[in-house]
Amino acid sequence: MEERYLTVSALTKYIKYKFDHDHNLEEVLLEGEISNFKHNSRGHFYFTLKDESAAISVTMFSTFAKSVKFEPADGMKVFVKGNVTVYEPSGTYQINIKEMKSDGVGDLYLAFLKLKQELEKEGFFATEHKLKIPAFPKTIGVITSPTGAAIRDIINTIGRRYPLAKVILYPAIVQGETAKDDIIKNIQLANEQNYCDVLIVGRGGGSIEDLWAFNERSVALAIYDSHIPIISAVGHEIDFTIADFVADLRAATPTAAAELATPSLEVLRGNIAYYVEIMTKHIKQIFDNIKYSLANIDQRIDALNPKAKLEHKKELLNNYVKQLNILIKAVLVTKKNEYKLLANQLEGVNPLAIMNKGYSITRINDQIITDVTKVKVGDSLLTQMKNGKIKSQIVEVIKDGK
Repeated sequence: MEERYLTVSALTKYIKYKFDHDHNLEEVLLEGEISNFKHNSRGHFYFTLKDESAAISVTMFSTFAKSVKFEPADGMKVFVKGNVTVYEPSGTYQINIKEMKSDGVGDLYLAFLKLKQELEKEGFFATEHKLKIPAFPKTIGVITSPTGAAIRDIINTIGRRYPLAKVILYPAIVQGETAKDDIIKNIQLANEQNYCDVLIVGRGGGSIEDLWAFNERSVALAIYDSHIPIISAVGHEIDFTIADFVADLRAATPTAAAELATPSLEVLRGNIAYYVEIMTKHIKQIFDNIKYSLANIDQRIDALNPKAKLEHKKELLNNYVKQLNILIKAVLVTKKNEYKLLANQLEGVNPLAIMNKGYSITRINDQIITDVTKVKVGDSLLTQMKNGKIKSQIVEVIKDGK
């Protein structure tokens, strides 16, 4: 009997046919560890899925790879679903998968981390891009569910803190497959209408699945492109979404968002009272300065008035007269004292003053006689005393010592 030899291609096709028509291999669920992961430029995934004893090649075409919400990496444990087939060029069997889930950390959380990392690299979270929240908004837009607790909390808080602000509700679906499109539509509508000074975008808390619409790239892009400042208000306290990072300001709760969007009425009243007090002090200071300036002007006008000048000169003259009188009196007193002193000195040398002590002056022919040798017996004498004169004749001349 003649032996028939098959080509490698024929055998491979036959084996592939068997694999492709085996119902047990049409939908296989596998778990294992990723090894040699590659993500090519067309978006396809290629890697090896292995356990302790075996390994299988895995292909995931871009059509299905787009649905993976995390970035696969070597060493990651995953669950996959696909059909087992044969890759003819190498004659090896492989599994073409349509679904892949991670083990351990949730798929959605991994998707969140992946998108967060991508957007951060692209500059979506940059501080310089964030808009300033207005201090005194006239109109506040709220994009949220019209029936949830979030809108009630926001409206109540704004009414309590800052009733001057008008609130416009943009009702939106905030959960489910259509939520992202509805949120984007309302952000764009608010920007087109341009009624609002600030937008609050959010909802109450929930699971990561409930909040997923706020983790979509398209929603992040709509927030980033908004020319109206946006405050994100998604979740309760510890829940963060991509929207929180892209928004101009993040609030932990819808109530907190309303507080961040508005000033406090009580604080404003206190500030107004403070500024009124400061303004009152400034105005008083201004009036005091004006009053002082006017007083100086009055003084200058008075100084320029001729009558005022005359009065001033008259006052100066009176002062000079008073000072002159004082000087004259002082001079008179001084001269009087000098006169007395000279009079006393003159009195001391006045020959007539000696007569008061019993002395007299004797003359012959108007010549004062001071020496007995100048006279002789028979001369006529005239003796002057303090109260008169005596005429006499010398009868004898007696010299001293005789």
